[in-house]
Order: sequence, then C-alpha cells, then structure tokens
Amino acid sequence: MRAVVQRVSRASVTVDGNIVSKIEKGLLVLLGIEDADGKEDLEWLSKKIVNLRIFNDEAGVMNQSVLDVDGNIIVVSQFTLHALTKKGNRPSYIKASKPEVAIPLYEDFVRKLEQDLGKKVGAGVFGADMKVELLNDGPVTILIDTKNKE
Repeated sequence: MRAVVQRVSRASVTVDGNIVSKIEKGLLVLLGIEDADGKEDLEWLSKKIVNLRIFNDEAGVMNQSVLDVDGNIIVVSQFTLHALTKKGNRPSYIKASKPEVAIPLYEDFVRKLEQDLGKKVGAGVFGADMKVELLNDGPVTILIDTKNKE
C-alpha cells in the first residue's frame, strides 16, 4: 500500500456535485493498493498514520498525532500512486489492483482507521470521478509505502 498523507486545515471530496466527505483539521490520505497488499499492510499503515507526529505542539514543534489533536481523516482511493513511469511518457497502472481486490482492502482500511482513531473516518467513492479539495497545512505531505517498513 502506498499513501500520501497530507496535514490539512480542511478537506472535502465531491462526487457528481455532492460533497460525500468533509473534515476540518486533520489528515487527507490518498491510498494506492496493489495485489501484493494484505491485512498486515493495512494494519501497519493505519497505526502508522494515526500515530504520525506531524501536528504542532505548544512550542510549534511537530510532535503530536492526529489522535493528540482530536483531528479527523478522509481516505481517498488513488490507483495512480502505483503508476510506472520508467518507460515512455504514458504511465502504466499495471501494478494497481483491480477493483475486485482493491475495494475490500480499501473498505477494511477505512474500518481499521476508524477503530484506531476512535471515530468515523471520511471516504471518497471508490472508482468515481472525485473532486478533492484541501487546504494543506504547512504544507506537510508525507509519503508512506508499506513495502518500505524496515
């Protein structure tokens, strides 16, 4: 699994002109899933994200997690995170999982984040044409790949 984690002041996901998820202070997570991903990956990634200390403490130092600041999370599926760009100018997405594999893992990941965060997590609509708006706070953007745990 690959995730782009962005600290946001606010974020929203709109599908067909309707806002399907909206948060204030928290994290926007763009999530890419490949066939090699499984339950161990989603459990590790969820714990990593909710405990990632990228929010400022009283001294202005990034020392607090989304849990510490009572922040929120939105997760958006993003197959393009597995784009292969080595050859030519047209990316290949062959490593990205097909919906029959990715959807259950995506849904399990959202549920695991809700469990680890202790509250509802917003989500996009898998496979939909989504409009994602955010106000990146910092900016703070972190890339995490479960294949690089060590």
